Amino acid sequence: MGAVAVVLLWVAWSGLGDVQPRMPGTDRAPEGEGVGGVNPVLAGRAIPGEARAAELEGAWPGFRGADRTGVSREGTTLARTWGPAGPRELWSVDVGEGYGGAAVSGGRVFLMDYDRAGRQSALRCLSLADGREIWRYVYPLAMKRNHGMTRTVPAIAGNLVVAMDPKCNVVCADAAGGDLRWSINLVREYGATVPPWYTGQCPLIDGDRAIFAPAGNAALLIAVDLATGKLIWKSPNPRGWKMTHSSVMAMEWAGRRMYVYCGSGGVVGVAAADGALLWDTTEWKISIATVPSPLVLEEGRLFLSGGYNAGSLMLELREEAGKIVPHPVFRLPPETFGATQHSPVLVQGRLYGIRANGHFVCLDPQGKVVWSSGSAGQFGLGSFLLAAGLGFALNDSGVLSLFEAPAEKFNLLARAQVLKGRESWGPMALAGGRLLVRDLTKLICLDVAAR
Repeated sequence: MGAVAVVLLWVAWSGLGDVQPRMPGTDRAPEGEGVGGVNPVLAGRAIPGEARAAELEGAWPGFRGADRTGVSREGTTLARTWGPAGPRELWSVDVGEGYGGAAVSGGRVFLMDYDRAGRQSALRCLSLADGREIWRYVYPLAMKRNHGMTRTVPAIAGNLVVAMDPKCNVVCADAAGGDLRWSINLVREYGATVPPWYTGQCPLIDGDRAIFAPAGNAALLIAVDLATGKLIWKSPNPRGWKMTHSSVMAMEWAGRRMYVYCGSGGVVGVAAADGALLWDTTEWKISIATVPSPLVLEEGRLFLSGGYNAGSLMLELREEAGKIVPHPVFRLPPETFGATQHSPVLVQGRLYGIRANGHFVCLDPQGKVVWSSGSAGQFGLGSFLLAAGLGFALNDSGVLSLFEAPAEKFNLLARAQVLKGRESWGPMALAGGRLLVRDLTKLICLDVAAR
């Protein structure tokens, strides 16, 4: 039985089918298709919890932080070493199987989760102080285990939180109480195809707009009004590219603002103003799974990396005869650098990331290896972030390493086993000296501030 049929039966049985209000995003269908598809989000409800937002400073309001760079700009002084027991655990919460990362704003922690027993998708809001639940928005979603469920990070702006579930349903809720504001079914409305192992694309909020890449037959990228979910523009998809696990990144170049996305067949840049296609290239594509997002550098450069022997590629945008033309600058073989899962970060002109053999690597702007962790550090597919001259990196089995970055060599400062599960792959979040990390089934909050 398909997911749509399951939802229809659930709505009929629950009696909610007669009372659901019309929500923005439910009456648009791809050209050539009739209206009538079901958006499971509309069958959901907000369930209040007992906790309240914490009176704590600090924010990590979405994928890779406030500016999607993976680098924290906060002024909190962080500890440069830990005791034998490692950083103090402040709280822990059981979560559904997956790799979805947390976002933090206003003393709240937001997480896209899945309840296997209830067959429900859940956008959860927790207190940053103790991890207790403030609210959750739940709705029926039939899914099977496929190397975990969740893979996305919510995005917060003001009083709204936007998230995408594993099957490409977008949820926008009130950040304080969880009431649904609007929802979009990217599969039904824009012809998106759910990627293998479910979607990993994290919503982008840019000012008063939310940006998504359905990569379907009705649109490659779309921009919607953040307050209402109403469509502002959509980009054509002339090459018929499909959705990947990569996320959309914003870029400024030559006085133009654009959004860059790695689709199934290459990389594209679209105008932020109206969604017009500015450029595309087939120089970069990964046959199995495109996961890391484009890393934006200065002077119109983009660093692209991937696993499955893809290696990496530096692109440079140039203006030729009134057109934007992307040119390959250099390629790196996978043994030099190729990030399977997490996008590299840029600090003071250096690129930092984990290559396919699990070593943490620092590259100069020309792609030359400055240092590698080598035998001093095996990180597998774990996540990482940089802050205040320090790097935090998890390995697959929940060992957290602290090292200097930037630095001229891999200088390990501390290491501790902070998680006891497996597949510690979810993106980290750092807010006010509190580091949130997760493995397959548990989310924990660590105190990494200096004392």
